[in-house]
Amino acid sequence: MEVVALCAFAFLAGLVDAVAGGGGLIQVPALFAVFPSLPPSILLGTNKFSSITGTTIATLRYSWSVPIQWRSVLPAAGIAGLGAVAGAKTVTLIDPVVLRPLLLLMLGGMAIYTLTRPKFGQNPEMVAPLRQGGGTFYMVTAGFGFYDGFFGPGAGSVMMFVLVRLFGHDFLSAAATTKVLNFATNFGALVLFMMTGNVFYAVALPMAVFNVAGGFLGAHFAIRQGNRFIRTVFLIVVAVLIGKVFFDLLKSL
Repeated sequence: MEVVALCAFAFLAGLVDAVAGGGGLIQVPALFAVFPSLPPSILLGTNKFSSITGTTIATLRYSWSVPIQWRSVLPAAGIAGLGAVAGAKTVTLIDPVVLRPLLLLMLGGMAIYTLTRPKFGQNPEMVAPLRQGGGTFYMVTAGFGFYDGFFGPGAGSVMMFVLVRLFGHDFLSAAATTKVLNFATNFGALVLFMMTGNVFYAVALPMAVFNVAGGFLGAHFAIRQGNRFIRTVFLIVVAVLIGKVFFDLLKSL
């Protein structure tokens, strides 16, 4: 029964994550609730194993229909993956909860900016070549990778916002590009978890199947419904993230 419930959460996580990021908000708490006695490292490794499958299928679904600037994005994905490994190692030295106040301010600013600009991220003609940004794009992806490996929550949503705000993408293009980068960061972290035996395969494998289904369906909905739909889901995810980070911050005081 526990695995059945986790598979349902994995499907929902894949669906939401493919559209606007934030799948970890669903899948990680579910794993901790069902297996409270297991070490956190095993639960996080199991989450990464499941989520990378959904990210992979979502990336493929986007790539069939949405132009992705592969010449710029592939090197950036490599940088993001290395950043995720560095971030994961840094967790052993610094408690990641120190980022909660900063994340709360950042998410709040993103929500206000998006809400006060109805046309933000809805013009598909604004997408600019990422290479025009020079080293800025690669520095941003390195930071994204490090943050995803170090702390994680909201990484995909923040990267989408940055692509729209700084690089002129619309939400659909930003979602497609973010999935490629997110695959790289998940892969980097998963390699470490697998090498250290921190994946519960009996649970991770069935969850992965349902995460794939959710990831494909989420990307399909995003492509069919367009920027307005992604913007709405993006704002919902950001609002939930703000609530979770604020609640965690209060508990830690």
